[in-house]
Amino acid sequence: MASGRPGPPAGERPFFGHPRGLATLFGTEMWERFSYYGMRAVLVLFLTAPVTRGGMGLPETTAVGVYGVYVASVYLLAVVGGWLADRLLGARRTVLVGASVIMGGHLSMAMPMGGGFVWLGLVLIALGSGLLKPNMAALVGELYRHEDDARRDSGYTIFYMGVNLGAFLGIMIVPWLQTGGRWHLAFGAAAIGMLFGLVQYVRGRATLCGAGEEPDHRLTPAEEHRFKVVAGLCLAVTAGGLALWAVSGTLTVDRFALVLTVVTAAVPIAYFAFLFSSHEVTAEERRGLFAYVWLFLAAAIFWLVYDQAGSSLLLFAKKDTNLDVFGFTIPPGWVGNINSLAIIVLAPLFAEMFLKAGTRISTPLKFAIGLVIVGLSFVVMSVAAGVASDGVKVSIMWLLSVYLIQTIAELFLSPAGLSATNKLAPRAFENQLMGVWYLAMALGDSVGGQTYRLTTVVPMPVYYLVLALAAVAAGLLMLLFVRRLRLLMAEHHLPPVPASS
Repeated sequence: MASGRPGPPAGERPFFGHPRGLATLFGTEMWERFSYYGMRAVLVLFLTAPVTRGGMGLPETTAVGVYGVYVASVYLLAVVGGWLADRLLGARRTVLVGASVIMGGHLSMAMPMGGGFVWLGLVLIALGSGLLKPNMAALVGELYRHEDDARRDSGYTIFYMGVNLGAFLGIMIVPWLQTGGRWHLAFGAAAIGMLFGLVQYVRGRATLCGAGEEPDHRLTPAEEHRFKVVAGLCLAVTAGGLALWAVSGTLTVDRFALVLTVVTAAVPIAYFAFLFSSHEVTAEERRGLFAYVWLFLAAAIFWLVYDQAGSSLLLFAKKDTNLDVFGFTIPPGWVGNINSLAIIVLAPLFAEMFLKAGTRISTPLKFAIGLVIVGLSFVVMSVAAGVASDGVKVSIMWLLSVYLIQTIAELFLSPAGLSATNKLAPRAFENQLMGVWYLAMALGDSVGGQTYRLTTVVPMPVYYLVLALAAVAAGLLMLLFVRRLRLLMAEHHLPPVPASS
């Protein structure tokens, strides 16, 4: 069946046996992740640093709350990015706009002109990332529109290696530049990284062979006008509400974070309700969506634990870990880079393993294994926190072990989640459902920002152990339903059943 878009240029060189367009998306995502993870590796430290040392001087619980709000916003806005690509701009243009906005956000944070530019920068980065993230992943899927599932999974794993190569470079360079309180120099490096990604994307347009050029379900002129009116009203009401809240004197970072957490939980509930009731979703697609809801909830729990890397684990590295390595004191942000390095090494091996296993290792089974393993990483973290609670700085090997265990868990769950989202998405909402995948991350991150407040009333070892038990329990529950979920996902691909006469 024809795809409706041109094929690859004659004589085009493959990229590790995959379409050449994967190289363009690999490079663009690599530099975007350089900027994102590089900045994230110093964000909480910047927010908690005293004003006299160039920081924002926020309490730890507030800084972690801001971190949770920021990361959740990045993924929460992914639904908007997916919708704009589906209905107005097409995936390729939406990514282009998103990359440009992200670069502007990092430039704003690079300006040493006060907190206003910092908050503006975080807003712009979150908005641009929401436009870029779901559509980059959807474009990868478009390269395999008529390919077998195993090759698509392998392609996503290679793409994911680009994510972590960028993260590795960003976490190495940006925290190093920040040493000595050079916060805005570090933020400037993140902006340059995004510029490289933008150039790579523009230059590689031809390799995408028309993927994402036009929206799959463009709005009619009347619908587009109605959208602009409604969007304008929503923005005005939101801005007015925030202004009134600020004037009342009751608006605080902590309260805003709590409100956003509630919104982050409400949005996926409302969106799934919309999808299940939409006349554009077929009965077969609804069966796939039912399975996807389970995957979504599992992913939210996974990211609640995993994304503590930029908050509680970063603070643990700074305060409770001996960072002297061969006589050199490394920046706290470097410790987490074992994750990126391990993925660069292990991702090709996992890609080959999943390619050979084919459908024998199902997506639900990968999710269950990933949840159990990430839970075990926080069992180790609980022990490390117990040792550190005696006032002794622990060996860096504790954190390195935690990150290595989480890497293995991530390689089971995250690429499989991207691939499953692409496979189970209703055709009318393909890019939007990729945004819903990132909503799971938003939910996990926003809840994670709130759960850190428990550390004011419970010891850190207990905090880590509670999260560990929650993840392991969720993984074991998932195991009980692997067969049923696998059947639902298989039914999603069956042809419609003819109506009885």
